Amino acid sequence: MAKLSIRDLDLKGKRVFIRVDFNVPIKNGEITSDKRIRASLPTIQYALEQGAGVILASHLGRPKGKRVPEMSLAPVAKRLSELLGRPVKMAPDCIGPEVEAMKPAPGEVLLLENVRFYKEETDNDPEFAKKLASLADVFVLDAFGSAHRAHASVVGVAKALPQAAAGFLMDKELEYLGKAITNPERPCIAILGGAKVSDKIEVIENLMKLVDKLLIGGAMAYTFLRAQGKPTGKSLVEEDKIDLARELMEKAGDKLMLPVDHVVTSELKEGAEAEVVETIPDDKMAVDIGPKTIEAYKSVIATAKTIIWNGP
Repeated sequence: MAKLSIRDLDLKGKRVFIRVDFNVPIKNGEITSDKRIRASLPTIQYALEQGAGVILASHLGRPKGKRVPEMSLAPVAKRLSELLGRPVKMAPDCIGPEVEAMKPAPGEVLLLENVRFYKEETDNDPEFAKKLASLADVFVLDAFGSAHRAHASVVGVAKALPQAAAGFLMDKELEYLGKAITNPERPCIAILGGAKVSDKIEVIENLMKLVDKLLIGGAMAYTFLRAQGKPTGKSLVEEDKIDLARELMEKAGDKLMLPVDHVVTSELKEGAEAEVVETIPDDKMAVDIGPKTIEAYKSVIATAKTIIWNGP
């Protein structure tokens, strides 16, 4: 897969805009897993070693174009500073005069505030993208989990700057994915999670042609179960995608596996009572797969030579 890598860029004395994936779990202002931050370190450290000033951009959660204090990237800046062993400046915003004044010198790191605090990010607004791009000289994409999204900090900035390249994490993920989809060792299985069938249509259609088994989990499973005519209670279901789910199941045949039991609760809150059922009651919502499903999925996974995992 031919592409430009960060290794191909002359970074000395330049400001590099690196789109990272710092969408990490935060509870009470504390990061509960820094795995994604650690994954970005090789690219950031390389850029610094090459004499660049580093500008980092990421989203966190789904603030829907509004400033949500709980979704600030400030805790990430603190943790990243600890991991890098050097200061990380936290910008009060991702665009504007205050951010312009904070442009990093060679060897400095600036973390922009959550780009999804602006609706223009998810709209891929070209003017918003230009404002982000004005901070830097070159663009590096190192957020594999967001690479499929036509958002301003992913697509727009890449177009607005003269050079765009992949970071080390992006390189690694593309290499692994390339091997998995071109000549996988069999049995080859895919595990799909996430909330929405609509986010995964093309992924599902393409994987059906490739894999031997497709295991569905996450909230998207309940749209498929509704398409089978099974009760889903108050579980998250995309009502307008039920027919599509039915079509996908017909195409997949016995390749597709769905949960056979579920962990259900009456409300989504910490400490809420939960139980395991095979049929979801009308007044309950499913929040996880049950033990029978876990065992069924484990038996398939145990036979696999190649596993493709997409979604939480």
